[in-house]
Amino acid sequence: MSKINPKQTTLCNKISFKGVGLHTGAPATITICPAPENHGYKFQRLDVEDQPIIDADCDLVTDTSRGTSIEKDGISISTIEHVLASLVGSEIDNALIQIDGPEMPILDGSSIEFIKGIKKIGSVEQEADREYFEIPHNIHYVDEDNSVEIIAMPVDDYRLTVMVDYNSPVLGTQHASLTHINDFAEEIAPCRTFCFLHELEYLLDNNLIKGGDLNNAIVVVDKPVEQNELDRLAKVFQKDKVEVKKDGLLNNLELRFSNEPARHKLLDMVGDLALIGMPIKGQIMAARPGHASNVAFAKKVKQAIKKEQRRKLEGRPNYIPNEKPIHTTKDIIKMLPHAHPFLLVDKIIEIGENYVVGVKNITYDQPFFNGHFPGDPIMPGVLQIEAMAQTGGILVLSTVDDPENYGTYFLKIDNTRFKDKVVPGDTLIMKLELTEPVRRGICIMKGRAWVGEKLVCESELMAQVVKIK
Repeated sequence: MSKINPKQTTLCNKISFKGVGLHTGAPATITICPAPENHGYKFQRLDVEDQPIIDADCDLVTDTSRGTSIEKDGISISTIEHVLASLVGSEIDNALIQIDGPEMPILDGSSIEFIKGIKKIGSVEQEADREYFEIPHNIHYVDEDNSVEIIAMPVDDYRLTVMVDYNSPVLGTQHASLTHINDFAEEIAPCRTFCFLHELEYLLDNNLIKGGDLNNAIVVVDKPVEQNELDRLAKVFQKDKVEVKKDGLLNNLELRFSNEPARHKLLDMVGDLALIGMPIKGQIMAARPGHASNVAFAKKVKQAIKKEQRRKLEGRPNYIPNEKPIHTTKDIIKMLPHAHPFLLVDKIIEIGENYVVGVKNITYDQPFFNGHFPGDPIMPGVLQIEAMAQTGGILVLSTVDDPENYGTYFLKIDNTRFKDKVVPGDTLIMKLELTEPVRRGICIMKGRAWVGEKLVCESELMAQVVKIK
């Protein structure tokens, strides 16, 4: 049975939030608005002339140093990851996020306020189906300089696992996992951003966290700190007193989860991966991720999406070598009246009502290489056509109960083109499609063959299926 995707969703109504940006300190009001089908996530700067709209797109990211920023035509919006994570976690597909400033409000440093607001107004289903990108094979990203590694693996839902290790006696090594997106609101959304005291000192000295507050970030103290420094922090943050808890957290802050920092890194990853542009199905595992690696990985997945869309547009089959075939060589020998060395199909990987996909592995020990350009072995074009015909024969013979009693014979070959060489080491992927219904044993097919992403041969074939026993 084919899988039925859920419908796309949007908000039932607008909802607004007010606050200040963590880094700019600029006050901002954002309004998350309903949006039509296939709109995705977009941001709009209301305080700029012409109120430009910027897509939530990893290709538009310009800064990942202290959050994720996107920019188009010189207009930027920063710290977008928390609101994007809340939309993904609420399974909202389409939204326009309007803002009257350059930076998203930090609120309490997590996504929980956005989540609560979205839940309060609710969502509505739309007519269009939600389209997922299903991770087709393992996708790796490695940043050796920063000891970051991310991998996406095929599974039938969206799961994330994050490991962080800061070589800190306070944090140590932490893991966080999200096994179902429905758990995001309770398990991940409340987790606040964090930094180390030495990072906070640097940011303060360089006037970089104008909107920072000890209530919207976890400050980890992993080294001795003098009282005069605590007094300075109290003055900066307008607190009567700033102190360090015994477990190394500034100002007696209580963690919401024992691994809250790791969970916040997962939250950031959910938000950053929203910049891919469509929901994905896959298991993602990340070691020591940050905004820069998240965005770089998102770009890699987006390239895989473009590649898959191009493959579908071209009608090129998706060949996964370790998947179990529909028919093995043993099956094919029983169906076709051919034997070694003239059996030119190794397996059938797809078969439908009007099409079939076969595979031929080209190896140097093929007998035709002994005399056909032995110094520069190339599979003869006529044998490529024969291999396609045999693949097409499987389609037709699969409709009868005793295929071993039938044979297929060429009647005509038209519009044949050989576009590239096929050599030892290549895997020939052949797709044959019926262009007309089979009548009186006559079948007319369009055949195409690829090596990797490259179309190497195409032809129109007419054959007759005849009972021979």
